[in-house]
Amino acid sequence: MTAPHIIEIEHLSKEFELNGTTIHALRDVNLSIAKGEFVCLIGASGCGKSTLLRIMAGFETASGGAAKMWSKPITEPGPDRGMVFQDYALFPWLTVRDNIAFGPTERSRPKNEVRDKVESFIDLVGLRKFAEAYPHQLSGGMKQRVAIARVLANDAEVVLMDEPFGALDAMTRERLQEELLEIWQRTGLTVVFVTHSIEEAIYLSDRVVVMTPAPGKIESDNPITLVRPRDVSAPDFNEIRRLLGGKLHSHHGRKAA
Repeated sequence: MTAPHIIEIEHLSKEFELNGTTIHALRDVNLSIAKGEFVCLIGASGCGKSTLLRIMAGFETASGGAAKMWSKPITEPGPDRGMVFQDYALFPWLTVRDNIAFGPTERSRPKNEVRDKVESFIDLVGLRKFAEAYPHQLSGGMKQRVAIARVLANDAEVVLMDEPFGALDAMTRERLQEELLEIWQRTGLTVVFVTHSIEEAIYLSDRVVVMTPAPGKIESDNPITLVRPRDVSAPDFNEIRRLLGGKLHSHHGRKAA
C-alpha cells in the first residue's frame, strides 16, 4: 500500500525583486513526498533548493501554485515542520537541555511531558554527558545533534534540512549521516534534505530530486533502491553517482534567467 502524501507541491513558482529586477527563483515545480520518505534535493547553487525548502517550512510564500501539508495550504511556520540549518541556529544562552525544551515549553506543554520528551531526545542523539553544556562548549557535530533533537522534541512530522552537514569535517559528516539515518528509521519521520553532494544524497535518501538552474524546476526524480547500509565504493552506487552527475552537469554553463 502506498504511503499517503504528507507534502504536495503543485505548479509552484517563486519570484522576487532585486534592485529593480524580477528574479525567477522557481517555476512550475511539482513534487509529492510520502509520509516517512527521505528525499534529497540537489542542484547547482542558486537553483532554488533552499527557497523551496523555506516555502515548505512556511518561512516564505509562493508567488504562484501551492505548497500543502496533509492537503492543507502551508501559509506559515508550524511545529509540525522543523527546519535544521547549516549554522545550527541554537540559542547561545541556553543549555543543551533548555534548547531542546524550548519548543514544547513555548507551546505550554505540561512540565512532566516536556521533561520526559527532552530526556528521551537527549539520549536519542547521544548527548547525555553534555546536557548542561552551552552551544559554545560543543563541537559542530554536537551542535547539529542538538538542532535535530530540538526539532524532534517539538513534535515535527517533517524535518527540513538545509545542507546541515556542509560545514563539518568529513569524519564528523559521515558519523552524523549514520546517526541521522538511525533517527529517521527509529522515528518514522519524513525528511527533506538539501545538499550539494551527490554522494551524500545517494547514501541517505529514498529519492534524489535533481533541480535545474534558476528558474528552478524538477529535472528528474530518481528512486534510490540500494539496500541500506550503502557502500559508497560499490559499483552500483558509483553507477548511480555517474548517472546523477551527468544530469547535473548537463545544465553546466546554462545561463540563469
